[in-house]
This record gives sequence, C-alpha cells and structure tokens, in this order.
Amino acid sequence: MTQARYLCPACGKTIPASRPLWRCDCGSHLNLAPGQGMTRDAIDVADASLWRYRAALALGGSPRVSLGEGWTPLVTRDWDCAPVRFKLESQMPTGSFKDRGTAVMLNHLLEVGVGPIHEDSSGNAGSSIATYAAAAGIPCRIFVPETAPRGKVGQIAASGAAVEAIPGTRQAVTNAALAATGDSFYASHNWQPFFIEGTKTLAYELWEQLGFAVPDNVLVPTGYGSNILGLERGFDELMRRGEVARTPRLFAVQAANCAAFAAAWSGDAAFSPQPTMADGIATVKPVRTAEVLAALRRSRGGVVAVPEEAIAPALMRLGRLGLYVEPTSATVGAALSRLLAEGTIRTGETTVAVITGHGLKAADKIAEVLAI
Repeated sequence: MTQARYLCPACGKTIPASRPLWRCDCGSHLNLAPGQGMTRDAIDVADASLWRYRAALALGGSPRVSLGEGWTPLVTRDWDCAPVRFKLESQMPTGSFKDRGTAVMLNHLLEVGVGPIHEDSSGNAGSSIATYAAAAGIPCRIFVPETAPRGKVGQIAASGAAVEAIPGTRQAVTNAALAATGDSFYASHNWQPFFIEGTKTLAYELWEQLGFAVPDNVLVPTGYGSNILGLERGFDELMRRGEVARTPRLFAVQAANCAAFAAAWSGDAAFSPQPTMADGIATVKPVRTAEVLAALRRSRGGVVAVPEEAIAPALMRLGRLGLYVEPTSATVGAALSRLLAEGTIRTGETTVAVITGHGLKAADKIAEVLAI
C-alpha cells in the first residue's frame, strides 16, 4: 500500500505519515493527501463495523485494536411531517461518534510507534480516546474543563486514564494540553488528520445503508467540524471512484450561544461565546475553520445556529420518538424544524440528521431540563 502523506496547508510541505505527528514544524495543522477511496465490491460485508471499508483507509495493515465501532443504525422518524433518517452514532462503544475517528487515529499511531498519549476534551473525545488507549494498553492522560459533565469524566476515569481538570475556559484546557506535549504525544482529535480519516467512514455507511445512494441533506452538530470534513472526504472519494454522481448538502449545526462557525460564516467579528447546554459543540477556536466553511460552501449547505431555548424542547421531542440524546445532539432537531419551515429542506428529499451522542452521556443535565 502507498505510504500515506501529510500536506501542510500553510507552508505546502509534504510529510510521510511514518511517525507520530500532530502538526507541521511551521505550527500549522496538517491534512491527509486525498485518499484512493473504494468501490462497492471491495466492502467486507462480513464485518459489521467501520472496518468493512478497510480498503478505503490510509492504514498500513489490519486494525490492532477495535471495539466494533461503526455500522450504527439508520432509523426513520417523522419530524414536522417530513420523513427524516436519524443516524445513531450514539450507539458507538463509548456512546458518541468520536469512536469512529479515534479507532482509525489510534490504529495509525500504533502502526508508527506511539508511546504515552494525552488529549484535551469537554468529554466525549476524552472518553473515546481513554477507552481505546486502555484497550491498546497505552498510558493516557485527559485534560478536561472543571465543568465537564460528571458522567463523561467518570467514563474517562473508569478506563484508567489520568484526569486533569482545568479551571477556566475550554481554550484554557487546550492550552494545558499543548503545554504537556513534551511529556507525551498529543493525540488530539482536533489536530491529528487520521481522526478525520475515521469520520469519513460515516459517508460510506450512509451511502451503503441508503442502497448505494446519496442523501440530499446531512445535518451534523458541529464543534470542530471533523464530521463535516469526514463526510466531504468520504463522498468525494466515492465520486472520484465513479460510485456516486453527486454529493449531499452539508449543514453544520451549532448552539447560537457558542457558534464560532456561524460567526465566521456571516462575517460577525463581534463573536462573544456564552455558556450553552450543548457543551459538546461549545468550541471557541476551531482548528480548521477555513476548511470546514469551504466544505460547506462546496456542498451548497451552510451553518445553522439554534437558540438556547430551542434545545431542550427538541431533546424532549426526540425522546418521544425513542431517541434518547445528549443536548448537543438535540440541536439537530431544532435545526431541522428551522430548515423545513424555511423551505431550505423539502419533505420529499432524503435528509439525514446525525445523532452524535447518547443521552446517558449527560443524564444529570437532562434530569435538570426535565425538572426531575
């Protein structure tokens, strides 16, 4: 197999992906060179996980660690008189879509000889990376905000990872993780491009589960944008291999209280983040802002910022459809209602709403919302 290559969008350097690396020497993030993709005859139909698309992944060999991630359910529910397919990434091994990216990223790092690792996270990514590190036998530290949901912190700690709670903003947590890069490898899901290599399998699954067809619209709760970039990467590979003739419109869904992509999309220079119950997408400084916005424009989609007061009602509506989700995922319900009411999405189109995290990840917060 051809050695995967990193491309630096800032200085133009090309770097072989042959050692643990999370950014370029110039300080920029790195991207993976375009992938070779795959055709439907290369799907390993006997493997009910994302590894059924192994032929499309930029890894050197078979995975060394897996918890059966991927191949999550796609269920249809009526939402405002429209049939909507809900992709239940909440059914991943650790309860969030992060397992899709973590599994591929960690297997790459194992291939290139990684040692102890650390990460910063508001919860779900930390839970995922700590769990997969435990399965791989790698020492792991996770930096979290002091205000991180207790359920997620408990999940991290249960894996045996060291938890370091940092006071202050989410950016302060990132700064603490950056300062620790001399002690262990920074296995950041926001910086390391093999995480996006994992999230691209979402595109392959939707294509296969829809009968080798492309949806018209995909809505995703978005903090750093790895699902948006992964979806574009996956559908682009399928199009270059002649498996599809078009790509879906992508909609990044954010909480209006902390909507960095929405501010950048509209050119709002006065962006001032506020607390939100959708903590999983409360990102102030996304690493790949320009690339995410470009992907949205190429897809003819956009950014939808939903008001705080719309999140809890959407969470309860989803629950009454049998979908128990964390508040971050509930934002897609509010966004669906807006886009359908505006006519941006039509009832006859194939629309997918991605449920990124299980309600058990935020049980305490949901209990507060329901006044229990």
